[in-house]
Amino acid sequence: MTRAELQKLWEARIAEYRESGQSVKEWCASHEGINPRQLWYWLRKFKNQTPAPPEISNRWLSVEISEEDSLEQALLVKIGPASIEVRPGFDPALLTKVVQVLMALC
Repeated sequence: MTRAELQKLWEARIAEYRESGQSVKEWCASHEGINPRQLWYWLRKFKNQTPAPPEISNRWLSVEISEEDSLEQALLVKIGPASIEVRPGFDPALLTKVVQVLMALC
């Protein structure tokens, strides 16, 4: 088995171990031929390797506001933990800048 194949095998085993929620001892007992020392070795080896972050996609939804709704109503825009209340007569350029900053921070 090549080094690359061995590394892929242990990456899969570590992912399975982490998903199991079991302790090292329990997981190794249920996987014949795998010694807890081996698992600890590979856990340490992969500790500093960070997995690729999941791809984040933005979804934009169209919103239609009738004239009578816009007279009294405000639009609440949520970006992460932040909320922006947009009222009739807002400055679109300012809102665009605020949203860009919040998206970069969240």
